[in-house]
Amino acid sequence: MTVSSPAPAAATAPDAAPGTAVGRGRLRLVAHQIRYEQLSFWRNPQAVIFTFLLPVLVVTVFGAVFGGDQKSDFYFGLSGMQYYTPTIAAVSVLGACYGQLAIVLSTRRQTGMLKRLRATPLPAWIYFTGLLAHCLLVGAIDIGLVIGVGTLYGVPLPAHWAGLALTLVLGAASFCALGAGVASLVRSAESAPALVQFIQFPLVFISGSYFPVHADALNTIAGLLPVKPFNEALLAAFTGASGHGWRGLGVLAAWGVLGAVVAVRRFRWDPRPE
Repeated sequence: MTVSSPAPAAATAPDAAPGTAVGRGRLRLVAHQIRYEQLSFWRNPQAVIFTFLLPVLVVTVFGAVFGGDQKSDFYFGLSGMQYYTPTIAAVSVLGACYGQLAIVLSTRRQTGMLKRLRATPLPAWIYFTGLLAHCLLVGAIDIGLVIGVGTLYGVPLPAHWAGLALTLVLGAASFCALGAGVASLVRSAESAPALVQFIQFPLVFISGSYFPVHADALNTIAGLLPVKPFNEALLAAFTGASGHGWRGLGVLAAWGVLGAVVAVRRFRWDPRPE
């Protein structure tokens, strides 16, 4: 009787791409972190109302006051709503990506959440990528709402959607980096809102977000700061103008790098000892 030899085991395919599996695992972690940030945000009704309702209310009030398509030199050759729709959208992105992030990080650090998170295997870059993606999504919704209200008052849709997307991504990344940088300098969660507003409030006004600024010296100073270039880049995307958009993106990128450097050098995961 012939004993048949066992069939040769099929050659196991070597882990041809171990890096692929690792990459997929990291993508899943990033997706999980984005989902966590989204759930945390949407379960906070006050944050949702303030983030989305306030810009809609502001642009609605401005539409009631400055409605109509009459262009004016005061608005640099635009109508009032053509000017205010991009600038209010810029303010909403600034609040979502800079103000809220700085306050959230300061609060999480003081409550010990960041310290506990640091003790887990979750890499820091994945945590901050999740925060950035969350802020980018919130900013995109804000811009969409403001554009929608603007169209009700006769504001044309953006002329350059690709430029709008690029400006949003770069602006969100830069303001998130600045928010993390400010959070690294805040001593306590209680002082975070005051410090955030102390920086944000004058920047918004001198940058022409709520009214056009025609003083050359003030425009020169504001142009070196991050908010006015962001306004101009969004205005260029909405109106199809050229020139200011690219310069604004360069200034935004420089401020983003500065914020990231401060955050990397000074960021703390544990609360400052009393």
